[in-house]
Order: sequence, then structure tokens, then C-alpha cells
Amino acid sequence: MVYYVYLIKTLKGFINKSYVGYTNNLSKRIDKHNNNLGAKSTKGYKWELIYKKRFYSKNKALSFEYKLKKDRNERSRLINDFKKNSKS
Repeated sequence: MVYYVYLIKTLKGFINKSYVGYTNNLSKRIDKHNNNLGAKSTKGYKWELIYKKRFYSKNKALSFEYKLKKDRNERSRLINDFKKNSKS
């Protein structure tokens, strides 16, 4: 089975927030976040996917998710890279 670790951020017009998670069905998970059915901290906001990484092991995905959740500098770098690339 394939697992994804993903980083989402709020759309413009909302408080600037980001969230890291993992899933085996990325599109369904993003839909849940945008329909107030995702994690408690994501409710009430609209989200866009800015980063994803594929894993073939659940343990490796969970390990990377944990690392990315704790590494604020890496999250900021990924968000800034996304902003730069979306302006191009």
C-alpha cells in the first residue's frame, strides 16, 4: 500500500496556518479537511496542498510525518518554495 505525508496550508483570507498529516488516500483526506471532517485543528478553514511525499511503508511515512511536524524550519522552507513556484 502507498502512504503519503502531506503539508497543507490555509487559503488566503484565513489565518496563516499549516498542517502535516499522513494518509493512504490523499484526495479524500484533503476533501475531509476542507469539509470540516479532518483533524480538529483544521476545522473551519479551507486548505490547499503544498507538499506531498510518497512512501511504501507505513512506518516510514509515520516517522517522516513526525519529523516534519517537529521541524518548523523545514515546514517554512516548503511553504516558501511553494509560494515562489506558484508565482512563476
